[in-house]
Order: sequence, then structure tokens, then C-alpha cells
Amino acid sequence: MPQATARTDATRAVVFSPLDAAGRAELVEQRLTDAIVAGVLHDGERLPSESELARSLGVAVVTAREALEALRDKGLVRTRRGRDGGSFVVYDRDTSQRVIDARVRALSRIELRDLSLHCIAIAGMAAEVAADRASDDDLQSLVDLDARADLSTAGGARRAIGRFQLEVAAISQSPRLVHEELRLQAEAGPLLWLCQREQDYRDRSGTARRAIIEAIRSVDPEGARRATSEHIAQAVEWLIDEKARLEASAPVAAPVSPFA
Repeated sequence: MPQATARTDATRAVVFSPLDAAGRAELVEQRLTDAIVAGVLHDGERLPSESELARSLGVAVVTAREALEALRDKGLVRTRRGRDGGSFVVYDRDTSQRVIDARVRALSRIELRDLSLHCIAIAGMAAEVAADRASDDDLQSLVDLDARADLSTAGGARRAIGRFQLEVAAISQSPRLVHEELRLQAEAGPLLWLCQREQDYRDRSGTARRAIIEAIRSVDPEGARRATSEHIAQAVEWLIDEKARLEASAPVAAPVSPFA
């Protein structure tokens, strides 16, 4: 079984994999934004050139250029000219916070619940199949991942969830489930696991991992699926509540006088 670091490398590879839908600048922008906010792409990291990015994502060069321009406008990318130039990631905590909060406000509650259904379908099925197929070595890899989980920060807790779910998907021995889990982590993970900002939810994630491990140890496919599904459902309910908090705290525009 490959080590967890290999799964992390695979997550980076998915960031630059072809888009499933017709290539639009907004899709490229969102994929890269999520990867930066999630810490998959690091501060100061050099991005592929416009032509390389277009080729890897399966889009036109002009589409990649428009997406990079939008990222520069957000303050997530800076471009330097010259022989050592290129586009570089800028990770600023405050900027990233504003970007992700804006995305939460932009999504409807229906879209958030649909995200929940999609993630539960993939991760839940992976856990169910893994409970039937896991070897002793597979089980030990999950135990070791849980033991190494860093719950002291939101970023560490999110990475722990991602690595664990990827390992479960790998244990299912389904290449399609692994690829879909990787894609979801690259595109939805930064949003889905925002609840890891709070220590209580980091602790809940640890409890969920151990419940999944025990279900797999007991060869209990339904229990593994249920524990996974409940974990994701809790995260989405927090996200919906967070959306309500953000909307309630948004400044109200002053009415425009008809005599102005």
C-alpha cells in the first residue's frame, strides 16, 4: 500500500488534471483558488506557464490567461517578468478567508446540500467497500494515519481528513472511487471542511475516523458507510449555519434617496 504522502502528491496532480466540463476561465479559476486556499499549492510556489496550464487542464491558452488574471485580481497570484519570472502563489490568510467566505455566501443552501449528497455517495461507498476488502496491513495504515493526525490547526485537521479518506478509497481497490475522491478533495475539500476552524469539530473528526476504523476492523460495511456519511453531513450542516452567520453579519447597503 503506498504511503499517505503519495496520496498527497496525487491530490496535487488532480489540481492540474483535465477539467470534466467544458473549459471556462471560471472553472480554472475556482480549481486553482481552492487548491491555494486549501494549502495544496503553497505560498511562493511557481505555477505552470499559461501554455502548460492550458495543456494540462485541457483548455485554451486564452482561458488559462483569463483565470490567472482573475487570481491576480483576488491577490492569490503575482506575476513576475524576466528570465526567472512566471506566476507565483500568494497565500495570505486574510485574503484566503475573504475568498472562501465569499464562496460560501454565493452558494445556495440547495447547492450545499447537493454537495453533501455527492461527497457522501463517493466517500460512503468507498468506506463500505473498504470494510469488505481491507487487509490487516490496510487497517494498520488507517490506524497510523489517525495517530499522526494534527488536530492543533484547521489546516492540519483538513489534511488529516483528506489523507484518511484517500487511504480508505485506495483500500476499496476501485480506481474510479480513488479518482473521484481526489477530484472532490481538490475542488470541494476547502469548502466542505471549513468546520475544522473549530476545535470541537476537529475532535469530532477524530472520533469519526476511529468509528470508521472500528467498522472496517469488524467487517461492518454498513457501519463504515454510516460513520462516513454522518461525518460529512455534520460538516455540511455547520457550513449552512456558517452561511447564515455570514449573511447576517454582512453590512446592509444604505437606501438610495430618490432626491439624490
